[in-house]
Amino acid sequence: MFDVSPDGRMLYVSNEEDAALTAFDLVARRKAFEVKVGGEPEGVKVSADGKTVYVTSEVANLVHVVDVASRRVVKNVQVGKRPRRFLLAGNELWVSNELDGSVSVIGLGDHTVKNTIRFLPQGMRPEDVTPVGMALSPDGRTVYVGLGRANHVAAVDVASRQVKGYVLVGKRAGGLGLSRDGSRLYVANGLSDDMTVVDTTSFRATKTIRVGRVPHTVVVDD
Repeated sequence: MFDVSPDGRMLYVSNEEDAALTAFDLVARRKAFEVKVGGEPEGVKVSADGKTVYVTSEVANLVHVVDVASRRVVKNVQVGKRPRRFLLAGNELWVSNELDGSVSVIGLGDHTVKNTIRFLPQGMRPEDVTPVGMALSPDGRTVYVGLGRANHVAAVDVASRQVKGYVLVGKRAGGLGLSRDGSRLYVANGLSDDMTVVDTTSFRATKTIRVGRVPHTVVVDD
C-alpha cells in the first residue's frame, strides 16, 4: 500500500519483501530514505501535517509510528491480529485487524489504543469476521467497515464507538468507497466478483453490479 504527503511531494510505500517503509521524493524523482519495520508491512497513512507516517506490520501485530524528520520508528503500538488498513478520523487513527474481528482506535496525541471495536453480524461465526477496508462519512460521524468473509458492512458511530448496524452485501466485502456527498457507499466483493451499492441513509443495499474477477479496491470520482 502507499500514501502521499499532504503537499504532494513525498510518496510512502510499504515494502513487504524488505520489511521496510520506502519514501520517494516525487519532485526530485528519487528515493529519499527507507525505514525498517516489522514483517509483512501493508497499511500506510501519512498524518494531516505530514510529519508522521504510520505503517502496519501484519506479522508483529504492530502499528509503527515513523517520524519523517528523524527518519526512524519512534513508537510501536500493539493492536489486534494482522492489522491491515488505516483511517484518520479527527484526532484518531483507526486500524482494521483482519484476524481479530476488530478495529483499534489510536489517539494521535500519545499514540495509545483508546478503544477496540468488535464486530459480529447476526448469524455469522466470529472467525468469518475479517475487517479490512474502511471509509469515513463526509461529516466525520460514521465509519463504515467491510467485514470480509462475513459478507457484511458495519456502520460505526465515531463518537460513541457503537456499531449502529450491519448491511448484507456480496461475498468477502473488502474495499469501500463513498460518493462525494456520502449518500452512497460502494463495496467491492472479492469472492462474488461484483460491487454492492448501499444507500447510507436507509443503510440498505440498493444494487449489485457485476465487475471483473476478484475486485479489491474502489475509487469514486463523482
